[in-house]
Amino acid sequence: MNEYVVQAREVEKKLGSGAGEVQALRGVDFSLRRGELTLLMGPSGSGKTTLLLILGCMLAPSSGEVTVGGASTSKADKEELAKIRRDHIGFVFQSYHLFPTLTASQNVQLALDIRGERGQAAVEKSREALKMVGLEQKRNSLPLELSGGEQQRVAIARAIVAKPSAILADEPTAALDGANGHTIMRILASIAHERGSAVLVVTHDPRVVPFADRIVQIEDGRLIDERSGGPKRVRRSAAFSG
Repeated sequence: MNEYVVQAREVEKKLGSGAGEVQALRGVDFSLRRGELTLLMGPSGSGKTTLLLILGCMLAPSSGEVTVGGASTSKADKEELAKIRRDHIGFVFQSYHLFPTLTASQNVQLALDIRGERGQAAVEKSREALKMVGLEQKRNSLPLELSGGEQQRVAIARAIVAKPSAILADEPTAALDGANGHTIMRILASIAHERGSAVLVVTHDPRVVPFADRIVQIEDGRLIDERSGGPKRVRRSAAFSG
């Protein structure tokens, strides 16, 4: 089995047109491996989120190739790309993207609904995902009844409920205080180490560095440095009670 879940080769991306055209990515080679939490770090405007969206098949590169689960996305149409996302990718965003009128459990079940999984089986899978992030007891709560950290944990449960091979997280700790940010990173690290997923965290937050297996620096659309992560303080269960 290939240890690489997502691979990008010589990826270029131009945004805008004419005088407003920007070269967002320049010849990027990048891979995500199973069982590893990778940080992609760089200043604002460096191309971090653009690369994440391309790796997640939400944005097409101007040139170069992306493979997900061993299959090239170059010639895939919109429906095929949507299937690749459903089968392989889970997304976590800074702003949670929860539906305010749905309970935590119902928000998680949405990720199963788009895959055609409904009924009691979906309820049980949702409950198990919430248990993994320590929120089984909050499964009937609405988002407004949850703290910011708890809402982000619901978003993670939604991302992992279908057991994707890769989790892509865009600034998942940016809106959280230190304690909640560390909780989120412990969960994401556990998803990588215990479930064998490839986890990518796009961030400019230096507080999360100790949780990484690998740290990649990007600047002006180019990858400029790669190194191993800090001390592994996080190889523990992702179930949290708080």
